[in-house]
Amino acid sequence: MTTSYVSTTEAAFLLNISTGRLRLLLNTRRVIDAKKVGRFWRIPLNHRGMPEITPGRRGPQGTWNKFQREAKTIVHVLRKTIDYNRDYGTSYPAVAVKVGDKKDYCHALKIKGDCQIIYQPHQPNRSQAGGARLWIEVEPENIVERVYFSDGDYGPPPEVVQQRAKAKEKSQKKKSKKKGKKRSS
Repeated sequence: MTTSYVSTTEAAFLLNISTGRLRLLLNTRRVIDAKKVGRFWRIPLNHRGMPEITPGRRGPQGTWNKFQREAKTIVHVLRKTIDYNRDYGTSYPAVAVKVGDKKDYCHALKIKGDCQIIYQPHQPNRSQAGGARLWIEVEPENIVERVYFSDGDYGPPPEVVQQRAKAKEKSQKKKSKKKGKKRSS
């Protein structure tokens, strides 16, 4: 049986982790049978078509994929973040990349393979906050490489921070109402 090898970008895509996290795993020798050839890593794939990672000795369990991905990659352009960046002179990432339950933000994308742009004005995509009406879908087997600007602002865009704050505020109000009902009983 021949062993297939992949690059760090492809392995990170398969594991659904960042290339930086994968390089840390490579440097600590946690990727099984990975070899550095010149400047590049050759990462072998197991019988399931995935790189194998040895578990760490402490801390939480790793969250990387152990099986081939089945979820499509959904890409949204965050219009409110673009407006915010224009109005305030910032450069927050305006591209949201969602794979399964994980969401990441970046400044640009390189899609290596087929994809499609979908516009549904009357059936918004509810998996994205606010319900996007236009998005890009990428099949699970295609690589989506995230690109970040060196001088960009990092972390979630302001609209996401605001949405999280509102959700947290709502949950705190619900908790305080429940406590008030319990005390009155």
